[in-house]
Amino acid sequence: MPQFRVTRFTPSLISLFAPLLAAAIPSFVAAQPPAADDATGIPIASDTVRQACGSCHRLDEAGRLSRISFRRTTPEGWQQTIRRMVTLNDVTIEPETAREVVRYLANNLGLAPEEARPAAYEAERRADDHPYDDAEIQQICTQCHSMGRIISQRRTEDEWTLLMAMHRGYYPFADFQAFRRSGPPSDEPQPVDQAIAHLSDRFPLNTPEWTAWSATKRPARIAGVWLLRGQAQGIGPVYGQMTIAAVPGTDDAFTTETSYVYARDGRRVTREGRAIVYTGFQWRGRSVEGPTDTDGLREVMLVERDWQTMRGRWFTGAYDEVGIDVTLERVVAAPAIAGVQPPSIPAGQTVTLQIHGANLATTTDARSVDLGPGIEVVRVAATAPDRVGVEVRIDADAAVGARDIFLGQAALPGALTVYDEVHRIAVTPEAGMARVGGIRFPKQYQQFEARAFHDGPDGESDTGDDLDLGIVDVSWSLEEYAATFGDDDLQYVGALDAQGRFAPAVDGPNVERSGNRNNVGDVWVVATYSAASGRSEDDLRARAHLLVTVPLYLRWDPTAVEQP
Repeated sequence: MPQFRVTRFTPSLISLFAPLLAAAIPSFVAAQPPAADDATGIPIASDTVRQACGSCHRLDEAGRLSRISFRRTTPEGWQQTIRRMVTLNDVTIEPETAREVVRYLANNLGLAPEEARPAAYEAERRADDHPYDDAEIQQICTQCHSMGRIISQRRTEDEWTLLMAMHRGYYPFADFQAFRRSGPPSDEPQPVDQAIAHLSDRFPLNTPEWTAWSATKRPARIAGVWLLRGQAQGIGPVYGQMTIAAVPGTDDAFTTETSYVYARDGRRVTREGRAIVYTGFQWRGRSVEGPTDTDGLREVMLVERDWQTMRGRWFTGAYDEVGIDVTLERVVAAPAIAGVQPPSIPAGQTVTLQIHGANLATTTDARSVDLGPGIEVVRVAATAPDRVGVEVRIDADAAVGARDIFLGQAALPGALTVYDEVHRIAVTPEAGMARVGGIRFPKQYQQFEARAFHDGPDGESDTGDDLDLGIVDVSWSLEEYAATFGDDDLQYVGALDAQGRFAPAVDGPNVERSGNRNNVGDVWVVATYSAASGRSEDDLRARAHLLVTVPLYLRWDPTAVEQP
């Protein structure tokens, strides 16, 4: 069951804007029933929702609640709404009731898979910048929040209009930032009107996708064993298994036991957790690594329609910045390969590979392993149901490129790459961000990784046929990003460790810095790859830009649907 921390408080600044609120959002708006000629809206059948929300939201003869019945969104979106009602409208609601309300609304006024997938990065708390196909609308909306918050909603035109009115009332500077143009009067529509027209057309309440999903929607039957493959920034591939069990008496709640290994360093992790699958496909969970793990990992995934695959992100951190991209595939009786470590091997050498998977034969011999032409399997070094170690010899003239792996009847296409030289490395992310903290606010860390590349058949770097050779060990350093004369950011912003993890300095004015400035600034993050490591003639270098900035002073309406 989701664990809501619903806090009752009223920000004192709201009182300063009371006249604006009264003008932009009359107090009777929420209580008004839908217009008589409005044929849209989704009836609310839950007595819990009617009782919890009915004191402000009017119920009409069709069973629709004003405002609520004319919007659809994610579990995070509905939780955000409840928190806003508590903090701004002085609503009192018990956590257990809030959980039930979110559960009902997410299931019955939610999104279809086709609607949720483009906006998944919002719930997964990714820092990526996802461009929207209308630059003007993106400019209007992203002055304050991501487009993900917008595209994870569906509303009627009246609801989009009221949403804009809410922004103008609660956040009056929105007019100056994005909603209205300055200058003399004009017949041109104001940006806020353009946004209403665009969003009403692009993201209406009723869609073919939701109609189709509503007809087939049912609880996901996902109990069983699942093969896990993932990727952790700066750490590398993750392989393991998750066992999912249904909570007795429910059809959408589950417990989990997960075990996985970080393939590059062999570190093993075991986790236990709980999850709810909303709307028949939206996994929201939390798992912990033993009793001393007080933070745990939040799990956000989408279950595919066939109930055979799940994909998403597991994450933690004060800013949700630490995470693993995961894919789960249902395990059947047949063996399955999750991946191999290392993912690339140099021609002319003998190396030991670890093949990770499920139901792998414990009596495997060298003849059952096939890695393609030019790769001889010398011996099977070790076997287990989830891992097979093999020693292989790569011919000096073996063809460069990706190879399919066969282990008995199991196969994984393109899992292993043969190369003759490392031509370049790249640091990801190309642009990172950290936030100072540790005194009044938490720190936001930034993890970097260096990946090696072969130029591929065309012999040119950074083209579509380049071969990704995976994460490589490098020497990390920081260099000044010169933006002003006498720039001294390098001395104050923080430090980078040997694994590429940047830890920012503390927040607050620094008396040792000129002008008592904060420990913010820009630096280059530099990776150096030794020539001896990659059969290249010279050391290879790559860099990324890192912005170290101030704390996020206001985190309004957190989006976590949390688990105990």
